[in-house]
Amino acid sequence: MDQRLRPELAAYYGQERLPRYTSYPTAPHFSPAIDHAAYAEWLRVIPSKATASLYLHVPFCRAMCWYCGCHTSVARREEPIAIYESALRCEIDLIARHIGRRMSVGHIHFGGGTPTIMAPESFANLMGTIRHSFFVLPSAEIAIEIDPRTLSLAMVDALVLGGVNRASLGVQSFDPVVQRAINRVQSFDETADATRRLRRAGIAGINFDLIYGLPHQTIAACLDTVGRCVALRPDRFSVFGYAHVPAFKKYQRTIDEAALPDSLERHEQSCAIAEALRAAGYLQVGLDHFALPGDAMAVAFREGRLRRNFQGYTTDTSDALIGFGASAIGYLPQGYVQNEVPIRAYSEAIAAGRLATAKGYALNDDDRLRADIIERIMCDYGVDLGTVCARHGSAPEVMLTSAPRLRDLISDGVVELDGASLAIAEHSRFLVRSVAAAFDAHLDAAKQLHSRAV
Repeated sequence: MDQRLRPELAAYYGQERLPRYTSYPTAPHFSPAIDHAAYAEWLRVIPSKATASLYLHVPFCRAMCWYCGCHTSVARREEPIAIYESALRCEIDLIARHIGRRMSVGHIHFGGGTPTIMAPESFANLMGTIRHSFFVLPSAEIAIEIDPRTLSLAMVDALVLGGVNRASLGVQSFDPVVQRAINRVQSFDETADATRRLRRAGIAGINFDLIYGLPHQTIAACLDTVGRCVALRPDRFSVFGYAHVPAFKKYQRTIDEAALPDSLERHEQSCAIAEALRAAGYLQVGLDHFALPGDAMAVAFREGRLRRNFQGYTTDTSDALIGFGASAIGYLPQGYVQNEVPIRAYSEAIAAGRLATAKGYALNDDDRLRADIIERIMCDYGVDLGTVCARHGSAPEVMLTSAPRLRDLISDGVVELDGASLAIAEHSRFLVRSVAAAFDAHLDAAKQLHSRAV
């Protein structure tokens, strides 16, 4: 399957700054009008049979990678990490008391930063608090993000005891020139050793994260990295385009912008990686994931059950996503909430016995309809507007009329429209964000905050 865009389309659409649509509306539209009191009420009225997934944010690393767009900071001492872990446990207890019962949990994800920066005993305590406050289903997926350079044997043991069954290892690139340019020097042997240790301990689900569009990166370097990674046979790959937003992420200012590939070069790198992974037996899942054919994510994609949340593509079907930690975002049927971003502000709120909510967004009916449409486009490369609109008591004609951007996408051959059924042409699937954006009623006010579409 050839997914290469015509160069003029890559140049035209690739310059647009668009959301990754891990939510709709996206985080720039969150408002302080949704505060801790609103969140407390939302938690109180969660339906009794609802299930939850949990996200825990650990905003610390041993060293800063200059490409990073996450909320994290460098911690060279153990004390701040231990204090923060204590605040997390307090927040878990606080939220559970607001809910008023032990909700069933089917997914848990530890993100960062580097969650495995915690001491093994701290991680064990944290998992104990989670299991005390929530009913973690025996079938639950418990995933954690890992920096292979700092993973200890003691931490692997703690992960196994805590029930972790999926690990996402940051790789990005094995090219030494690129690694020095982004301040992340990581050998293949370190990555292979971490992978083997996790598998030997029984953690069978392994994901690798790759990035294209980095400074000094070339197609040859991308393919060399893919070849080395494929030899380790992870279940899944996440392949992201580097988002250069130095106005918002100060560490990115150390990257030489002249060394960054342009939109066409980024697209060629992305295509080369995708082709190499497909040739190695991986199925492309949505915009930026690849999975072995028997993997649960690949199966969900083939069956039209794939979902999208703040961690990207997922098989999670929970009714609520509850976020813990500084900057963590959550979702409830009523809308979105985000915690205080500064660690100190977050910790002070929790110490005062108050939810750390800083802002959020209350969904209306139009938001829910558009969120449904955008999620299906991002997950399925298309959407049956008739089916989705019927679920929300609307008409597809209303959505088509409200999406003038579609006209150009159709005339350029990016989108095929058959009645109310919309499909992205195979050669244009890298523009899935551009198609989703056609249904984003909030887009223009925040375009400058997002990464390039290609």
